[in-house]
Amino acid sequence: MPRLDKGKQKRLEPAMIAYTKAQLESLGFNIVYEDTTKLQFFHNEKLVTIFPYSGWFTGKSVVDGRGFHNLLIQLNLKQIKK
Repeated sequence: MPRLDKGKQKRLEPAMIAYTKAQLESLGFNIVYEDTTKLQFFHNEKLVTIFPYSGWFTGKSVVDGRGFHNLLIQLNLKQIKK
């Protein structure tokens, strides 16, 4: 399904990607792939993909969901359990 407001997405997406990237790197994750819509990094040796504008994330080491802060909760809980 196409976005309803492509202009808003085009305006906000670069800032959302930059914020997400900075937060992940501050937690010690290395971004292995980045383009104009998504970021990818490894967590527990599994690839995780996040689409910052929609907030959708997926990967084998996390439970798929929506919302960057929900992803951070999962990443921090798994780091604490080690």
